[in-house]
Amino acid sequence: MTTHIHLDDADVTAFDRDGYLIKRGLFSGDEIALCNRVIATDPAIKGSRLKLADAAGGSTELALWNHLGEDVFGMIARCGRVAGGAEKLLGGEVYHYHSKLTMKRPGGGGRWEWHQDYGYWYQNGCLYPDMLSVAVALEPATRENGCMQLLAGSHKLGRLEHGRVAGQTGADPERVEQALARLELVHCEMAAGDALFFHSNTLHCSAANLSDKSRNLLICCYNKASNDPYKEHHHPRYTGLDIVADEAVLAAGERVADAAGRGFLEEGKDETTEARRAG
Repeated sequence: MTTHIHLDDADVTAFDRDGYLIKRGLFSGDEIALCNRVIATDPAIKGSRLKLADAAGGSTELALWNHLGEDVFGMIARCGRVAGGAEKLLGGEVYHYHSKLTMKRPGGGGRWEWHQDYGYWYQNGCLYPDMLSVAVALEPATRENGCMQLLAGSHKLGRLEHGRVAGQTGADPERVEQALARLELVHCEMAAGDALFFHSNTLHCSAANLSDKSRNLLICCYNKASNDPYKEHHHPRYTGLDIVADEAVLAAGERVADAAGRGFLEEGKDETTEARRAG
């Protein structure tokens, strides 16, 4: 029987201190191969991709959805390794806020400016930054192909003002400059199957993909149940999340042949506004 990696108390301490945590080998090669097969063949994903341009002429392909299905991506977002890890790090029940695939193609996949996710989730009626994201590398993420960069400990800055920066929603450049001078810059290089947990106030960005390799990430975002937004917006308010066994990810592979009709990205095209804000 496969032994799956789960977060422990030392991980919580590191996350509270640094605002991020990388868990190596959280997903197996078979699980990642299944994800990439779905990306390549599922018409729901192909039909829901948006191309988001940066100021330099590059672009990132993105597919975003609010609600989870019974497919492999739904199982990843609901499995104990990910959703259970989010609950451990945030110290209580969480629900699925949204998920997205970000796909940087070789030779010009777009860059993302420095920002905090709570910089704009704040506008959605979430009173507290009790939110995090989990980025699962579906392919190697390297400096050359535009891996995520972050500032360790920047979640302790609190929410920074956000506005238009190089055509995107980005954090106050003056504050970012000062943070860069004082905090450790981390290039989150990951092998396929590694996962990055990061706090909603952690400053992060990514460079353009100038390599000959693509860079695909699955990002699952969570809100603490007690942080239910006080107003309606385009992401869900509290919806109970059933956490599934880790084995459910590979079990979903048995349903891949029927995946075309499942509609797990049925709302993806309604998320254009949020998608254009930040990655």
